Amino acid sequence: MPVDYAKKGAPKKRKPAPKGRGKGGRSRGAVRNQGQGGQKPPVKQVVIALIAVLAFAFGLWFLKSGEPERIVSSQDSPNAPTERELDPLPEKPEERWTYIRELETRTVEVDVPERQEARPRLMQCGSFRNYADADTLRARIAMQGFESQVRESHGSNGRWFRVILGPFENLRAAQRVNNQLQRSGIYGCQIWLWNLD
Repeated sequence: MPVDYAKKGAPKKRKPAPKGRGKGGRSRGAVRNQGQGGQKPPVKQVVIALIAVLAFAFGLWFLKSGEPERIVSSQDSPNAPTERELDPLPEKPEERWTYIRELETRTVEVDVPERQEARPRLMQCGSFRNYADADTLRARIAMQGFESQVRESHGSNGRWFRVILGPFENLRAAQRVNNQLQRSGIYGCQIWLWNLD
């Protein structure tokens, strides 16, 4: 059978055990304290600590009172005779390799191709068989603030209605618009060179 521990309540507190009295009216704790109080402090540890403190104090006193020794050098005394005159340095030798001089004086010529003019781009976001579907996508693109066109094209497969945006000056401008359309949920747009005229 299950037991409900929430209604059971907190456990009862135990009362501390009464201190018993030993022989002669003394408590057991007093006997124990008396035995510990009679011990001597560890002499060995006290002596080691005292020696360490004295050594530290002596070291500080020695550092404070010690004067630095003066070092006399031959340059400090003006009357010190020079035993020999310094030999002059030899002349700089000729370099064996010539590539060092060639690298210092070399000019690098780089052929930079002229930048080609940016070709206009178009972005096709859909191709539908029904004009109504193409117009729905054009309206969704217009809600994002971009103007698109629905162009009809005839191919080997029949008639198609293409939703295109553009022309854009370069690929970067077309990619910027494509990213904004993707953020709004319009995927599948492809960027091509402008071939409509």
